[in-house]
Amino acid sequence: MQSRIRDVRRAKGMTLADVAERCKPATTAQTIGRLETGTRVLSLIWINRIADALGVESSDLVALPDQQFLPVAAILSEDGTHAPTKEERIMVPNVGGTMVGLRIAAATGEYRRGDELWLEQIQPDAFGSALNLDVLIPRPGGRFLFGRLLGREAGKLHLLPLEAGARQQVVTDPAWIAKAVRLVRKL
Repeated sequence: MQSRIRDVRRAKGMTLADVAERCKPATTAQTIGRLETGTRVLSLIWINRIADALGVESSDLVALPDQQFLPVAAILSEDGTHAPTKEERIMVPNVGGTMVGLRIAAATGEYRRGDELWLEQIQPDAFGSALNLDVLIPRPGGRFLFGRLLGREAGKLHLLPLEAGARQQVVTDPAWIAKAVRLVRKL
């Protein structure tokens, strides 16, 4: 089993120390580094702790034999575009059982026609993790609402649709919602 901890950590712009501090209980940057490089055994307990610290699913940290990666050809930074100083890869995301898709057929808000969104379904006890994010909310009759989750109180969700001039909507006790986690856009 090969670890993808370094790839995920770098993609999130976090240092070893950042991850170590966010682990519960906290650990050291040296320990995270050893787990990344394989000089320390990566147990299931460690995978779960680090996944929580990074805000990802545990399965995102394990490279499967058929997992695909894109090689990084260049890095765009404040000082221009340059080749990486060492080999870097972009991981192709794992699609878990809680992921759903949303295809944008008409431009709305910051989304363009043809965009695709990957959304992670979450249950009511985790709705707070979606505050200030774009969410998809199921409604009766096969309908949905999509917009920015502004607030949550007493089982009610306050949603601002993305269309210009749209009014805030209040939804009571949905069974689940899905928060946007990845935008796929063709150029």
